[in-house]
This record gives sequence, C-alpha cells and structure tokens, in this order.
Amino acid sequence: MARHYTFLRSAERHVPPSPFQPHNLPELLRQAAALRAKGEAEAAIAVLRHATTVAPADAEVHHHLGNALKSLLRHAEARPVLTRARDLAPNDAVIRLNLGATLLALGAPAEAIAEFEVAVAREPRRAEAHNILGCALLAASRIGDAVDHFRTALQLQPGYSAAHDNLGRAFRAQGRAAEALAEFRAALKTRANATTYSNLLYALNFVPGLSPAAVAGEHRGWAALHALPATETRRWADRASDPHRRLRVGYVSPDFVHHAVAFFIEPILAAHRRDEVEVFCYANVPAPDAVTVRLRGLSEHWRDIARLDDAGAAELIRRDQIDLLVDLAGHTAGNRLTLFARRPAPLQFTWLGYPNTTGLDSIDYRITDEICDPPNCTEAFHSERLLRLRGAFCCYQPPRDAPAVRVPPVTQNSHVTFGSCNHFAKLQPGVLELWARLLASVPDSRLLLKAHSLADHATAEHVRATFARFGVQSARLDLRSEKTSVAAHLATYHEIDVALDPFPYSGTTTTCEALWMGVPVITMAGATHVSRVTASLLTHLGRPEWIANSEDEYLALGTSLAANSVHLAAERSAQRERMRTSPLCDAEGFTLGLESAYRAAWRDWAERPAN
Repeated sequence: MARHYTFLRSAERHVPPSPFQPHNLPELLRQAAALRAKGEAEAAIAVLRHATTVAPADAEVHHHLGNALKSLLRHAEARPVLTRARDLAPNDAVIRLNLGATLLALGAPAEAIAEFEVAVAREPRRAEAHNILGCALLAASRIGDAVDHFRTALQLQPGYSAAHDNLGRAFRAQGRAAEALAEFRAALKTRANATTYSNLLYALNFVPGLSPAAVAGEHRGWAALHALPATETRRWADRASDPHRRLRVGYVSPDFVHHAVAFFIEPILAAHRRDEVEVFCYANVPAPDAVTVRLRGLSEHWRDIARLDDAGAAELIRRDQIDLLVDLAGHTAGNRLTLFARRPAPLQFTWLGYPNTTGLDSIDYRITDEICDPPNCTEAFHSERLLRLRGAFCCYQPPRDAPAVRVPPVTQNSHVTFGSCNHFAKLQPGVLELWARLLASVPDSRLLLKAHSLADHATAEHVRATFARFGVQSARLDLRSEKTSVAAHLATYHEIDVALDPFPYSGTTTTCEALWMGVPVITMAGATHVSRVTASLLTHLGRPEWIANSEDEYLALGTSLAANSVHLAAERSAQRERMRTSPLCDAEGFTLGLESAYRAAWRDWAERPAN
C-alpha cells in the first residue's frame, strides 16, 4: 500500500522570537509554519521559496520547503529542493530520510536506498529509519534485506505498527501469506489503520482453504470500522427524472498508470458511446506516467484526486453530478473505499481491480460474470449485489508492441517447458508443491518462473528446495526476476510451452498475456471469484478443456499437453486469431454490454420510490 512519509527531528531547531521583517529568516520560518498549520500550504510554500532567497545556503530552509512540497505529493518539485538541503548538510540524517522518501515515491528505490543507508548509519537507533529503508529494499525486490530491517525496527520499538505491516507485505511478496496475516494482525493490535486492514484482506485471497464466509466477515469488519463512521445518507430525487438520459459515469482508480488494470480499462474508455455515457476519471495517482497521459486523452473529464481528502473528493464528485461511480481498486494499494462510504453518487459499483467483495453496504453492485460467480453460489459472500455480465467480466487490450507468436519451444528442444509469470505472492507452498509433482511426472521437463521476488536470494532458494524435495533438480528450473519492457516480457512466452495458473489466486493479466502469445494455460477452478478468473477467460476463449477441478485433474492436463507437441504447435499457431475474434478482445461488444448493465441498474434505481 502507498504511504507518504515525513520525518521530524526529536527536537526542532529553536527559533528566537523577533519582529516580522521581510528578510528575517526566523520570522519567515514561523510564518510558513503558521500557514501550514492553518492548511494554507500554497501560501506557506511561497513564503519558504522567498526564504531560500534570503538564506540560499541554509539547509533547514530548503528542508522545510522540500517537506512542504512533499506533503502535497509534489515529489518531482521536492526532489531538487531536498537534494540541495542534503548537499548543504550531508551529515543530517533527517534530511536524508525525507529526500529518500521523495525518491521512493518517484519510483527510484535504488537512489532512496543510498540515502536511507547513510541515515541509518548516522542514527542506527532510529526505528523509523530502518522501517523506511526496509520499504525501499522491498520495492527493489531485496526482500530478505527488507525483512532484516523491519525486524530491527521492531527490536528498537516493540509493537511498531508500520514495521509489522511492512513485514507482512514482505512475507506476502515471498509467497508466505499465512505469516503475512500474522504480521498484519499484530500491526492492527496497536493501530487500527484502514490501509493495514486492507493489506490483511488482500492477503486473505492468497491463502488456501479459508472459509468464504469467514473471509466475507473480515471484509464486513473493515467496513464496520472504517466505512460505517463515514457513511452519509442522501436523497437524489433530482437525478431520477429521466431514466433514459445520457449517464454520467465516473471511474475511480489509483491505477491509471502502467498497471494491469490499465490493460482492461483502456479499451472501455475508448469504446464508450459518448451519446450514452459521459466519462469522468477520478485519478488517485500521485506519480503519473505515459499511460496516465494516454488514458487522460480517452476521458472527457479528468480529475486528479490524489491531493484531495475524502470530503474534498466527494464534494467534487457531487459537483460533477455523477450518476454511477465505479471503484476499480477494491482493497488494493491506493484505494479510496472510504470515499465511497460517503455516497457521493446515487449508484456505486466495484469492478476489475480486486477479486472479492469490498464489504461496503454503500457499494450497490459488484460487476462479475456467471463463470467467476456462478448463480446462487457466492451471493452470500458479498455485501454488494452481483451484476453478472452476459459474457466475460472483463475485456483485454493486447499491447501494441506484442511480438509475433513463434513455434512452441518443445519443437526445437528435447523437453517441454512449463512456465508462470505471475506475481510470486500467488505461488503459495501448495502451488509450488503441485508444480514440483508435475515436473516429477514429466521426464526432462523444465519450469520457467519469472517474478520480481525471485531477485531475492532466500526466495529463489526456497523454490529450489521445494522442488528438490520432489526429486526435481535445480538445473530444471529457470528462475528470472529482471524487469523488462512489455515487448521483452511477452517474448518470455517464446520459451514456454504450457503456462501454469496458480491457485487459489488465479491470474488475469498473466493469463491473457500467455493466451495472446499462443501459450495454453491450465487452471484449477475453485469455489469463489478469486480462483475462477482464468476459468472464465478460458471459457470465453472456447477452451474449457484446460480447466481442472482438482489437483489430479490439473496434473493430468499438464502431462497430457506435454505429451503432444504436434497439438501444442497447432494450437499455438491459431490461438492469437482465436483470441482476437473472441469476446475477450471485443471492446465494442463488451462495452455495449457494460453500458446496457449500467442502464438497467440506473432504470431500476430511478423507479424506486425512495429516491
């Protein structure tokens, strides 16, 4: 989950009182502090900019200005200011911590680590320094090192909630979801933080064997603690006058960036019929990128809400007179679910970014399909009403620079290669063990795993040790962790014959990528949405025969596909065209169905007498 850190000194520099003068530095600092305390951040920044001209060689002035910019998430502006402060006072640990926090927010973990390491060396007993150094190491996939610093922070400050939370995130990244849950619960004992609780809920999706009813109860518990207090009841009689008019639809997301969600929302934004739907995007995006620019161009109205609190964002949405507001994040990083608790729109939906209920009564519908959520099976596990689309619950936009499909590697090698490019958090112990059994049953087969977490030595060794227990030597494992371009990432599938879907947390983007590159995907469907997404994708591709219902069926599918190289070659050559013409890539058809569902929900709402 995203966090915004500002570090303070144990005793701030004393500023002696003096009468105000335009060039009196102590008075300027006092004036800026008073303005920030009143919430007048821009005025404070103006004062501090003037102060830097009064005392251009004063590190603390630059430090205050950098922190003021950082508090507004203006990290790109804060960076050179805090760098100047660091250069003026290179031995100041607090300045380095704040500079490092800005670098981390800008997606430069290696540079942040360098600043944090100096700060830790200067103040080794500062628990928060070890904690944020751990965050930077985790962002750089140095998970084992991150764990060490989180544990040091906890030794220095027992019960330190943020360190427990971050240790949980590290364990989750290592595929240790059960241990992650214990850390999140420890964090919540000392601080009932909504973000930590969402981290716990997200981790529940990775743990096999949990009761769906219990998981739903945990989600409702989050809502009772963090959403219910913010819940507002409103009347919308003025909106119900014409159920057939053009609808104002707002999408709320932190993921209008290079993120998996973008592959699925971009085609919808492009395909919306503008005579039926007026599109608003509410971007909780502190660090926009090239994808943000592209998505902004597809939205009629773009609103940046990253710097707005829930009350401000809700008021903005009400001024825009949004009819249907759609959450695209659920309990993932950067979500604004407490905003939805304020009911800024008459109808509210959740869709796409999270494979479970939100737990909020203020969200009316959860968009899904009949494969992910079979009728009369999962309704009880949702606070929302399930809105099942007629086809798949999502539509995939293949990357423009995807390489051409090649022949399967088995036709050139003497062995078959299984593979997975899923996030390592999905590769829980049971998943790795089943895959080890599969390799043991297919002589000379190989497994290619690509995940950022495998850059961590301990994580990679854990994989090798798991497979060794089943007689699979490390020479048969190809473990990769490099971060590459989209085209280079997709080219990895040139080396995979059969893709393996994890469980209970099924793939979505990774499944679509494998299928687009011609690679068959085998999955094991479970009882709830989180474990049925790939099953839905395969069904709507016309490949239900790749869906297993048990571990034995999963193994049988893997061994059967591995034994027929001719079949693999034939399927691979035809699969991209099959997918291109399937409902999975039919943006216009999918969006028409989505708009019809929106319209039906709106008419149903408009006809209710209580509006």
